[in-house]
Amino acid sequence: MKFAAFALAASALALTATAETTDSAAPADDTAVAAFTVEQAKAEPENWRAVDPERLFIFNTNKGRILIEAFPEVAPKHYEQFAAIVRSGDYNGTKFHRVIEGFMAQGGDIRAINGVGSGLPNIEAEFTFRRNPAEMPLDYPIGNRDDADGGFINGFPVATRPLWLAQDLGNETIQSWIPHCPGVVSTARLGNDENSGNSQFFLMRGYAEHLDKEYTAWGRVIDGQDVVMSIKKGPDGTDGVVAKDPDTLESTAVAADLPESERPQAWVMRTDSDLFASQITEPGRPHVCDLPAVPTVVAN
Repeated sequence: MKFAAFALAASALALTATAETTDSAAPADDTAVAAFTVEQAKAEPENWRAVDPERLFIFNTNKGRILIEAFPEVAPKHYEQFAAIVRSGDYNGTKFHRVIEGFMAQGGDIRAINGVGSGLPNIEAEFTFRRNPAEMPLDYPIGNRDDADGGFINGFPVATRPLWLAQDLGNETIQSWIPHCPGVVSTARLGNDENSGNSQFFLMRGYAEHLDKEYTAWGRVIDGQDVVMSIKKGPDGTDGVVAKDPDTLESTAVAADLPESERPQAWVMRTDSDLFASQITEPGRPHVCDLPAVPTVVAN
């Protein structure tokens, strides 16, 4: 029965790593932010923003800690459900049951350990969101603002229809989405049922363009991407299923629920700052997933 549970869980993400999947983009890691300090972040609010503890999810694994910042504005229903499950403790002891090199690490199969699941209803797909450029502009557009099709908002990579298209169509809002860059957190589902996401998630280990606008991305790893990359992968030929001794998600929490003295605090470099602009050295108009991860510093 245990093997059967893993097999069913693996089918929840009905896709494979394809030629469109690449691990060429630079993953977030601790060495990338070694030049910045918590003291600097606290002293320079024009360059750094503190992460809201209500949006900061803590994943403690047997390989180490992963900190995830959620982005409720892009997928509010997914944020509400995943925050509820994180708080419930139902993730404790779940396995990273499907892990593919250069692609993603999938976890959150509650049914495999309790035989029931989360007890919550499935979530309607939120693959894209409508963005009012006046209220939610690209902090850092790649290229000219009017024709940029990607950039950053609050440190999150964002792909988007260009501003000029919305203006030509007389629209106030633009279709936008979080692309599946390294470090992005997204939602698994059952087969081709777009509205079957529930508790399972996957952490991107590479860039997979074919997932964009097909799966609901709702957060990103801001600390511990090295842990994500170290999660045990499945053997070749098993579609990533880790049938023997998978790594474990030991406990989860929302930072806001912990005493202030015990919770991790994180600061992300503001992507609307001159400091962030100075970090971008790639020539031309690179894809947002080919740019280095936005620097983060963490205390606790």
